[in-house]
Amino acid sequence: MGEVEESGEMNSSERLVGIIYDEKMCKHHTPDGDSHPENPNRIRVIWNKLLANNIPQRCVVLSGKEAEDKYLMAVHSENHVNLIRNISSKQFDSRRNRIASKLNSIYFNEGSSEAAYHAAGSVLELAERIAKGDLNSGAAIVRPPGHHAEYDEAMGFCLFNNVAVAASFLLDERVRTMFLHEFGSFYPGNDDGFYTMIGEGPGTGYNINVPWEHARCGDADYLAVWDHILIPVAKKFDPDMIIVSAGFDAAVGDPLGGCCVTPYGYSVMLKKLMDFAQGKIMLALEGGYNLDSIANSFLACMKVLLEDKPVSGSVEAYPFESTWRVIQAVRKKLSPYWPALADELPLKLTIQNAPHPVRDEKAPNIVSEIVQEVMEPFSKLKVEDNQDQVATSSTSWRSELSKIDIWYASFGSNMWKPRFLCYIEGGQVDGMKKPCTGSMDKNLPKEILWKNFPHRLYFGRDSTRTWGPGGVAFLHPDSSVGEKTYMCLYKITLEQFNDVLLQENVSSYRMNSPVFDLASLQSIKNKGSISLEVFKSGWYHNVVYLGNERDIPILTMTCSISDAESFKLGEFPLRRPSKEYANTLVKGLVEGGQLSEEEAIAYIEEASSKPLC
Repeated sequence: MGEVEESGEMNSSERLVGIIYDEKMCKHHTPDGDSHPENPNRIRVIWNKLLANNIPQRCVVLSGKEAEDKYLMAVHSENHVNLIRNISSKQFDSRRNRIASKLNSIYFNEGSSEAAYHAAGSVLELAERIAKGDLNSGAAIVRPPGHHAEYDEAMGFCLFNNVAVAASFLLDERVRTMFLHEFGSFYPGNDDGFYTMIGEGPGTGYNINVPWEHARCGDADYLAVWDHILIPVAKKFDPDMIIVSAGFDAAVGDPLGGCCVTPYGYSVMLKKLMDFAQGKIMLALEGGYNLDSIANSFLACMKVLLEDKPVSGSVEAYPFESTWRVIQAVRKKLSPYWPALADELPLKLTIQNAPHPVRDEKAPNIVSEIVQEVMEPFSKLKVEDNQDQVATSSTSWRSELSKIDIWYASFGSNMWKPRFLCYIEGGQVDGMKKPCTGSMDKNLPKEILWKNFPHRLYFGRDSTRTWGPGGVAFLHPDSSVGEKTYMCLYKITLEQFNDVLLQENVSSYRMNSPVFDLASLQSIKNKGSISLEVFKSGWYHNVVYLGNERDIPILTMTCSISDAESFKLGEFPLRRPSKEYANTLVKGLVEGGQLSEEEAIAYIEEASSKPLC
């Protein structure tokens, strides 16, 4: 059916619903045929379920289409697009698995390029058809999924960000946009999904996160969010078209999501969205790893698009008490931008809640094998407080490590003291795109000094969440005669160093225990460096020992030797820093009394342009 172009017989009274499925997207699978939750059967089982229920026969069936690079590069870096385009070619046969191992939850094979290009292109094609009015609505049954793919990096089973590519194309056609995400203890579990992350600049208030406190949220919880956050905002926003990143990993029985949404629940949520944008809605498949659940849920949604009789079901349970608390926190945060959310929810509504779920200690914790809990649980959130951060309690390891001092040696933007203090006190400085959470111990560094070290400074990667497009500083882990890097040393506690590590690597690791403890401190003096496994996907997961200063160890964090080799070979991009990022380095060097402004600029220029040998 993937080769059929616009097939299907339509009754004049039915809506024109498009659907895309193509077997080419099944060519992406694990290189050795090992089992994996994101596998070709995910889309096959959906397609077979729809065929068995005569759904494609009533739709306009479109063949898959490869995306053009110009549309992909509106969302992704040129380096990333080039990698995915070529990763399945013979020239990458010997390096393919090694490159995948350096990425977060990614595999590649000989069919990955073709599948990824078809997934992104199919979503864009269907979105364009709906936007033009050729179709009323539609669904793209595509894989690999896209919602975790970064600007310059594949991540979380995702190669290209399919929906972002389509949305970018439609934005060029002046279709307005808003992003809503429901988020809990799920991958990648960093603070990007926290309810305080509401967008920035002209987009402030247009990013809406709803972070669950725990798993097992079901129809009642999701519909409460729909009714009391999404629907009021959508009424005011008045969208021209709706693109749904249709992830079904919140479905009953999913091995990763841990929630309990039924096909009926999905159909009700979609039905509520059909009241907007004249029903111009596109579903693009994302996650969902229980084959029965995704097939049944997708079928229920297709019936909504076709305006069939709704699937049977009812919502008899109440939302969890924590769901109401989260909803109220989100409404309060967003009320300055969406006045419809300003009113307090009536007590008679919020007192109707279900007790918190009791976890079966004998049951296997499947979710924890894939993702870790969010850094800051909602369990202690008080809606009436003025603070946005969740209170967290200290643990015994913090007390122990707070008594141990180290020198943290910084070579990048942290050389500027106000920037580094963001990691201690929280907040952000000019040029940063997002704030830092800060350390649990917000005491300022006990002392600051400067030293030079015989290591190579260079700049790499296409962009960062903190600074946007442009490279950031890396220190080659090996020393080299003739090299000279200026480093600002902050005397902080080993506890604070752990919190800085967490923030530098943007990890979902929950600090119930330290990632770098006293045993690590003793070991690194002999080894020279320690790569932290929990931060393996982070850019600064390698802690390097640089000697002692007054019998206190000097530690820095950078990439691993193998990562440095990837920069050298061009597998990771070398890039000049952005103006904002470079300015922080200049400020640090000048205010630290190391160089004049002209000398600092020349120092950064040399590090940016000198070949990495």
